[in-house]
Amino acid sequence: MTNSLDSTRLRNLKEKGFKLLFLTCAIISIITTLAIIYILVSDSISFFSEIPITEFLLGTEWYPTMMPQEFGVLPLLAGTIMITVGAAIVAIPLGVATAVYLSEYADKRLRKIIKPILEVLAGIPTIVYGFFALTFITPILQNIFPDVGIFNAASASIVVGIMILPMISSLSEDAINAVPDEIKRGGYALGATKLRVTTNITIPAALSGILSSFILGISRAIGETMAVTIAAGRTPNITANPFESIQTMTSAMVEIGSSDVAVGSLPYQSLFAVGLLLFIITLLMNMVSQYMKSKYQEVYD
Repeated sequence: MTNSLDSTRLRNLKEKGFKLLFLTCAIISIITTLAIIYILVSDSISFFSEIPITEFLLGTEWYPTMMPQEFGVLPLLAGTIMITVGAAIVAIPLGVATAVYLSEYADKRLRKIIKPILEVLAGIPTIVYGFFALTFITPILQNIFPDVGIFNAASASIVVGIMILPMISSLSEDAINAVPDEIKRGGYALGATKLRVTTNITIPAALSGILSSFILGISRAIGETMAVTIAAGRTPNITANPFESIQTMTSAMVEIGSSDVAVGSLPYQSLFAVGLLLFIITLLMNMVSQYMKSKYQEVYD
């Protein structure tokens, strides 16, 4: 009887210990997030006390470390959008097609080969992707289009698209696999082909998960740093030509952070203003992802 009571007491003690451990981990995550927001906001407030926010958001020149200093973030925003759109054009069709093939068409043996290869892509360091773009993709583009510069937005977009491809394909595949087989069998029972079942039943039923994978992949592309810095260069430039060098927001932050600007100076504080804008953009993207997921989510009994 006494042993049984001791065992129950020990089990309850372990449960409380694990509960406390998990709660501590959750609190650490929240505190870390709040600390990042605090640092971004506090330094940004100091920056915006000297540079009007309209000048920052609408200015078309970005030269924080040169004289005269210019803090217009539009060139960086345009470069970030160009890379993100280009990466989405590469990754979304390829990712969805790969997900459909793996979930609907590939046999188990082939799936066991393709899936790990995609996962390897996700594990490659981003700096390796940058040099891959510089030494492999750019020369190919230059052979096709002689006007392509060494640093250009096109190669950066392609390589970032390759980087986010595993995320989109993996999440889309999970969403497609979550569609109940009974729904697909209903389509086959009506005489539909596999392609029609996939395009008219499976993909619409998995739409919420597929759209969420797009948003998460795009959010990842927006925040990419090293590959873009190496492949696209560091030219703050508003252009629609993907063969020119551009600079993204993350790349500008790296440039300022690695320069010899004094801590607390205006160029140093501009780093946090750009970071805050980037944080707001990715936060909005995540909110859109959650909205789409809830709006188009199918609930099955």
